[in-house]
Amino acid sequence: MNYTQLAFTDAIKDLQEKKGSRNGYDRMEKTSVVDGLTDNEIYFIEDRDSFYMASFGENEYPYIQHRGGPKGFIKVIDNKTIGIVDFVGNKQYISTGNIATNNNVAIIMVSYPHRARLKLYAKAKIVELEEDQELYDLLKPEDYKFRPERMMIFEIQAYDWNCPQHIIPRYTTEEIDEALQPQKEYIANLENKVKILEEKLLDKK
Repeated sequence: MNYTQLAFTDAIKDLQEKKGSRNGYDRMEKTSVVDGLTDNEIYFIEDRDSFYMASFGENEYPYIQHRGGPKGFIKVIDNKTIGIVDFVGNKQYISTGNIATNNNVAIIMVSYPHRARLKLYAKAKIVELEEDQELYDLLKPEDYKFRPERMMIFEIQAYDWNCPQHIIPRYTTEEIDEALQPQKEYIANLENKVKILEEKLLDKK
């Protein structure tokens, strides 16, 4: 897997040459070879609750779609393959139709609290529910209410990490609650101590 070799077309290389960044990226192309996902990427992917996917339509326009679910709904099958259960949505089937004619997709996953984003090129494959029960059992989210329609498998061709610049931190309500829990416990403890002191003062009167 070499993200830069796949991403940098001749037109892009020409722009890099004009803007003065080509030499650095040329060195990167020759050295940034990886053999699948490492533990770092696997942990990051399995901790996500959403991602964005771009597919390419017969109308010659890219289409970008948000996919979301419970944290961990993206399953790592092996170090070169990830997959999801595709939930029933608005039934436009744009991404699914695009993949039927061109299975090249691009995926970006973002952790806003950590200001990190992972980019992936992949070959997408649609698997119907009745085709592989074992795969469905592996991919289905636990303790989450959903209606499955199909499965999507992504064979990763290359990936790269983006820099954190311009990622504005955002937090879910669960993350905020978790961060504030020590403060809540501290306040509750203080309130309890105040109550005990007030009761003692009342007893003295």
